[in-house]
Amino acid sequence: MASPLQLKLQALSDEYQNLNKELQETVLARQKLEAQKQENISVQNEFEKLKDDEQIFKLVGPVLLKQDKMDAENTVKGRLEFISKEITRLEGVIKETQGKIEKKRTEIIQVQTSAQAGGAPQAVKA
Repeated sequence: MASPLQLKLQALSDEYQNLNKELQETVLARQKLEAQKQENISVQNEFEKLKDDEQIFKLVGPVLLKQDKMDAENTVKGRLEFISKEITRLEGVIKETQGKIEKKRTEIIQVQTSAQAGGAPQAVKA
């Protein structure tokens, strides 16, 4: 039968692994947004090369629809603004999760140290 100390250590380890998984998922989401941002910047650069009277088409499902240059530029600009805000939000989530991981790591070390010393786990100040 596992001791209370072992159970606490196992629970902390599980929480630590879950936080790391959450961090990996958030970093992956941020990377996807960064790729979308670069793609939209490329489209924006292409718009700058076009003359005002040139035609722009937007792919909607299997159909190409004619679109006004100003509307297309505004759509891409709006997307870039949204993506930038989302990247900023995810960076905050990443920092917060990294902080939680560091606290959990410290807590695990304290429980391990106390187990090796043969004493009860010390309370962790948050």
